Amino acid sequence: MSESPTPAQPSHRRKRSLSRRGVIAAGGAVAAGAAITPVVFATTDSGESDNSASGSGSSGTTPEKFPATRTKAATGAGEATTAFAASYVGVRWSGAKEGAAIRLADGDWQTLASGCATVEDGGTALVAADSATAYSVKAPVGVNGVHSLAIDTTDGPNRTVHVPSEPTRVRGVGYLSRAAWGADESKRYKDGKVNSPETYYPLQIITVHHTDTPNNDPDPAATVRAIYEYHAITNDWGDIGYHFLIDEAGAVYEGRYSGDDGIPAFNPDGDLVTGFHSVGYNSGALGIALIGNLDKQGPTDAAKASLIRLIKVISRFKGLDPQAQVTYTNPVNGTKKDTHTVGGHRDYFATECPGQVMYDLLAEVRAAAARR
Repeated sequence: MSESPTPAQPSHRRKRSLSRRGVIAAGGAVAAGAAITPVVFATTDSGESDNSASGSGSSGTTPEKFPATRTKAATGAGEATTAFAASYVGVRWSGAKEGAAIRLADGDWQTLASGCATVEDGGTALVAADSATAYSVKAPVGVNGVHSLAIDTTDGPNRTVHVPSEPTRVRGVGYLSRAAWGADESKRYKDGKVNSPETYYPLQIITVHHTDTPNNDPDPAATVRAIYEYHAITNDWGDIGYHFLIDEAGAVYEGRYSGDDGIPAFNPDGDLVTGFHSVGYNSGALGIALIGNLDKQGPTDAAKASLIRLIKVISRFKGLDPQAQVTYTNPVNGTKKDTHTVGGHRDYFATECPGQVMYDLLAEVRAAAARR
């Protein structure tokens, strides 16, 4: 039985502080197996340490404008056109895992292979479209059930999102809430119901990814919205697959929806919401994705520092040793795997993710996250 997935700040907003949502505190209880009740609170940019258990109360929200995501879906191989300039095209197919190809406008054919997102049947890819208004998909023998989606998250009509007014911290780590990067929560619904109802399990491991999107991203929040659209709609997962994302400036983004209690990634009992980042190894596994492609270059210093800091505070919160070897047990189907507490996506699936250079840095990341 296989596991079911239950199917620097953004450049255009640099003058705004990180949004306020909720933060997790453990009151210093970090021993493995300790019963932890999270304390939810809001903090400002006051430089409080990650052990701080004090902060201001809720202070409301501020309406902000984000471009609505525009999409155009197509089914099958052949040419598709859009009435807007697409920033990305998401493609999903059944059958063979490799062999599908895409051509943007009159450019060259690009063979498609799953980058970070992985599925059990067939393949899926998110392709930077460079403002193309037309593309073609080729499906050779063995590839079928092709669906594609042109995505624009930068130039659509404005929509208003009520963003928490003060910064949010996860035990001292500032992050942008879903509202702060412009998540359209209606995309989590399908036919009037939540497409992937939340399930929660104790945290066992942390998995590092890269998004396999272009480096030097001028608008990472727009890319996060595109990944959200791709994961939630093209792949029919109902939400973005990762729990957190980190851009090249070191800004941290809240990923998969975990509830309205103000606790990113976890529920009030301290259990992790199941994501969609590592097929077969999602339940009890927290996914962190670095925005960009880390096959041939490493993360920026800011991104690596944020990754280490985030792993450190989550590990302390849950009593994990970042340098340990553990046996992961899938709570859904009982599958076991001997692995690192902090591993890379390729440890669990045949993928290049999180990129060779990033993968080679994981030992350094584990050691840094384990330092007191």
